Amino acid sequence: MVSRPLIGISTYLENKASWGVWEMPAALLPAGYPRLVQSSGGLGVMLPPDDARHAPSVVARLDGVIVAGGPDVDPGRYGAERDPRTGPAATERDTWELALIRAAMTSGTPLLGICRGMQLLNVALGGTLTQHLEGHVKDVGTFGRHTVTPVPGTRYADLAPEVTDVPTYHHQAVDRLGRGLVASAYADDGTVEAVELPGMTWVMGVQWHPEMGEDARVTGGLVRAAATPHGF
Repeated sequence: MVSRPLIGISTYLENKASWGVWEMPAALLPAGYPRLVQSSGGLGVMLPPDDARHAPSVVARLDGVIVAGGPDVDPGRYGAERDPRTGPAATERDTWELALIRAAMTSGTPLLGICRGMQLLNVALGGTLTQHLEGHVKDVGTFGRHTVTPVPGTRYADLAPEVTDVPTYHHQAVDRLGRGLVASAYADDGTVEAVELPGMTWVMGVQWHPEMGEDARVTGGLVRAAATPHGF
């Protein structure tokens, strides 16, 4: 039997969570993430926040990395003053996930950032974020939908060449692109909805939430790259 590529997925680490009769600290990840990895042919493993110094050795054991959605990135990470509408800092998670991103890019490990993960990818490469954006959250706690248009000639356009309706929930977005990144999809209002690093190594970010839908083309691209020597 051919082994499935091992895909690490970053997670929340919450001080209090409830399930069954229990209420205690927990590492959390919406089930849509591992399910989408599994349906794409991979095996998902959770990567809760850890000492950032361990990120290179963790990534070395993986075939691919997904940095999942979650809280707002601390604006201090990209040299901005905090907007009153920006959520509380998740310092431990920011530090860990930035270390995972840098380790993946250094080692050439295929990397996908989803929502917050795309924003952190941009920040890791020196980019900035818009701290509040209207129209991309339907209601608090409810995913909306809108279309994204691919940029011809990009890796994302190769995966999804047509205008696609996607699940969305975010109020922040890419402002100035990080070093080397190119925008590979846009929303109708001009918001950057996907980014990637051109070149041999597979590095992509999407602003929407593929784990909340049935479209596995992006995660399929990651898993195929993870199954290929050197992530080509």
